[in-house]
Amino acid sequence: MFSETRSSKLPGFSALLFGVVFTFLLSRPIYAQVAGATLSGTVTDQSAAVVPNARIIIKNIATAVSRTVPTDSAGFYSAPNLLPGNYDVTASAAGFSTEVQNGISLTVGAQQVLNFTLRVGQITQTVQVTTAAPTVELASSAISAVVTANTVRELPLNGRMLLDLALTVPGSHMSHGAQSGDMIALYWRPGQNSAISIGGSRPNANYFLLDGVTNTDPTFNAQNLSLSPDAVLEFKVQTGSYSAEMGGAGGGQINIVTRTGTSQFHGTAYEFLRNNTEIRDEIEQQIRSSGRDFAKAEKAEKAEPVAAGAADE
Repeated sequence: MFSETRSSKLPGFSALLFGVVFTFLLSRPIYAQVAGATLSGTVTDQSAAVVPNARIIIKNIATAVSRTVPTDSAGFYSAPNLLPGNYDVTASAAGFSTEVQNGISLTVGAQQVLNFTLRVGQITQTVQVTTAAPTVELASSAISAVVTANTVRELPLNGRMLLDLALTVPGSHMSHGAQSGDMIALYWRPGQNSAISIGGSRPNANYFLLDGVTNTDPTFNAQNLSLSPDAVLEFKVQTGSYSAEMGGAGGGQINIVTRTGTSQFHGTAYEFLRNNTEIRDEIEQQIRSSGRDFAKAEKAEKAEPVAAGAADE
């Protein structure tokens, strides 16, 4: 009697326990890889003493969105996951003049250091810093290159394949394999070639990120979603010495960030035209420049399928 009652309650208890654990896991925050830039630094006074509880305001010039972070007891601040773009950064603290640095440029995945030295004075007094901000990433030892928004927007692309711009990064070249999209039926995506060798690694060793989320096909380590260049702001290609959040594979790390809205109306328009007449003119020019007779070459080209068919018969 006792054993039967106990066994009948176990399934219900197990289901309840599973439900509690599952709910707990769902309530836990999920952290993505870092897609944006990280701005950090130390605030000191003119005697090199740290300034705790200073207020750092980081304002995106394009969107007019601001983020405020305080300094800790060591005078250190850090603001991760900032959108790529230009920023105005303000540092203020009680008993000190407010210091402003304008036009701080941040790229995708950058780890930029920006320090402040505050002067004694009223907080309403503003000191405008005219010294250029450092462009070298002092907080990172990663070997990388950024394909900037200007490059994505201005460079011509035959077929409008975004990853072709990754070939402008030193150490990258087009390779072959399943990632080319036209060699194996299990990954058949013609026109979406992601077979790029970076730093001497194989194409299946690359890792793709899109706005901080994994964009890598789990079977072939190819790019999962291929975006139009019009939808992309910029992307970063890391070839070595990357940090832990970029450790999804041992090859190149390609971190793509899409465009966002700004405080001004904007848009793009383009025309793409490639017809048979233009192609014929290009071929004719190439043949004539080689000294061959274009009419004979064109006639031979048209007769070639007929001759092949006759040979098969």
